[in-house]
Amino acid sequence: MAKKNTSTESSGGRADASLATPPSKLPKKVYEAELLRLQEELVKMAEWVKTSGERVVVIFEGRDAAGKGGAIKRITEHLNPRIARVVALPVPSERQETQWYFQRYVEQLPAGGEIVLFDRSWYNRAGIEKVLGFCTPEEHKMFLRQCPIFERLLVADGIHLTKYWFSVSDREQERRLEARVHDPMRRWKLSATDLNSRTHWVDYSRAKDEMFVHTDIPEAPWFVVPADDKRSARINCMSHLLSRHPYVAKALTALELPERQPDEGYVRPPREIYTYVPDHAASLLGAADPS
Repeated sequence: MAKKNTSTESSGGRADASLATPPSKLPKKVYEAELLRLQEELVKMAEWVKTSGERVVVIFEGRDAAGKGGAIKRITEHLNPRIARVVALPVPSERQETQWYFQRYVEQLPAGGEIVLFDRSWYNRAGIEKVLGFCTPEEHKMFLRQCPIFERLLVADGIHLTKYWFSVSDREQERRLEARVHDPMRRWKLSATDLNSRTHWVDYSRAKDEMFVHTDIPEAPWFVVPADDKRSARINCMSHLLSRHPYVAKALTALELPERQPDEGYVRPPREIYTYVPDHAASLLGAADPS
């Protein structure tokens, strides 16, 4: 039986209950120092995963602009991409639509020594697909029945599964979406679905509440990350993720850089025979020179 819904996000209120009072923002210097420390620990954890052959799955869910992508970026920033990879699947193809719903996600699960971070996951069916009518009521009900079974199978097979819900207030979401509207560097993050989510705020709340009732299970519980302060959300998520895995730091072997091979008669071809990229950097220095 699923556990009682422990989410702090209200169904009809204007903001998350846990965020009724705006959180104090983590100072930048404190944030950057702790971020670097946690990233170093994540490198150690990844090496443990590689050498031990463990399999790790981390799911990131939450409303649009809740900060999932930023957290994933900081988690993976210094990790070996051969160990850790991010999965953000596009809409299913016509062929995939005829498959078992979980099938295309199963294909992305880690092999031994790998970490997979899902930037949205099979929980699309419980959220956007239900709210916007991309699945039938019967398909939604089937998902809620099958998902706990599916996740119990993953955990029973030895996969370390962690699920995060990034919880953001509607005021903060509105501020972030507005910022994207006016920032050409981040406009790509906006889609018609993102903008439309504002008009379905309560619908998404109700869908999420129902999802938690069925899928917040002891074997794979949901962990809510209050995310109005992005810095605190990232630090809290990373720290918790580390605590979920009994990694042991591997002692680094001593390395010594060998001497370069001697020329042994080698003569480099003339520079003129190569095609170089234009020196744009030099033009900037020239433009900055007042003389």
